Amino acid sequence: QVQLVESGGGLVQPGGSLRLSCAASGTIFSPYRMGWHRQAPGKLRELVASITSDGDTYYTDSVKGRFTITRDNTKNTVYLQMNSLKPEDTAVYYCNVIGKGWWGQGSQVTVSS
Repeated sequence: QVQLVESGGGLVQPGGSLRLSCAASGTIFSPYRMGWHRQAPGKLRELVASITSDGDTYYTDSVKGRFTITRDNTKNTVYLQMNSLKPEDTAVYYCNVIGKGWWGQGSQVTVSS
């Protein structure tokens, strides 16, 4: 059974930082492209960042220069380092294996003073 478990969310002030982790189990994830998505209240879920097995990355424009996605294939884990957080980054963040339909349960990130 494939499982993705996110952690690291929470409440942070504007300008602060958080690091999300997504631990995967049930299969070897190193060949797959991994992604972080987010969904804010009343909005569609959007792809925030992704990383291929070779380490090629993608970022949506609104997070470029602030977020960094990395992976550790030895730990079957993908990370999202989020710096200079803004209130508009508030959302539930999900990790997934792109193209496979495997999703985590989500981690709430709230940016507020």
